[in-house]
Amino acid sequence: VQLQASGGGLVQPGGSLRLSCAASGSIVSIDPMGWYRQAPGKERELVARITSGGSTNYADSVNGRFTISRDNAKKTWYLQMNSLKPEDTAVYYCTARVGTSLYAAMNYWGKGTQVTVSS
Repeated sequence: VQLQASGGGLVQPGGSLRLSCAASGSIVSIDPMGWYRQAPGKERELVARITSGGSTNYADSVNGRFTISRDNAKKTWYLQMNSLKPEDTAVYYCTARVGTSLYAAMNYWGKGTQVTVSS
C-alpha cells in the first residue's frame, strides 16, 4: 500500500491550495482518511480527518478555512486550503487506516508535501 500526496507549493497569504492523496495497492477499505502537518521545530499535528460516513473534524486553527473531502472510487482524498496564512507553512502528510483484508488494517502515511505561505 502506498499513499502519494501532491499539490503543495508556494502561495501568498490569502491564497489557496488543494492537496491530494491517492492510495494504491491491495486495498479493501480506507477509513478514516486524514491530513497532518509538521512545521519546523513543532510536533506533527492533526489538520483534518474524514470518515467513510463523511464525518469530519478539523483543527481549531484551520476550521472554516480548510475542507477535507474524499472520492471513494478513486481512493483519493483532498484538502482544500483557503485563506492561507504564514502559520500554515509546514510539511503536510496524508494518512489513512487501510484494510488489506477483512481482518487486517493498519495506518499508512504518505511522504509529505511542502506548503509554504509567504509574500
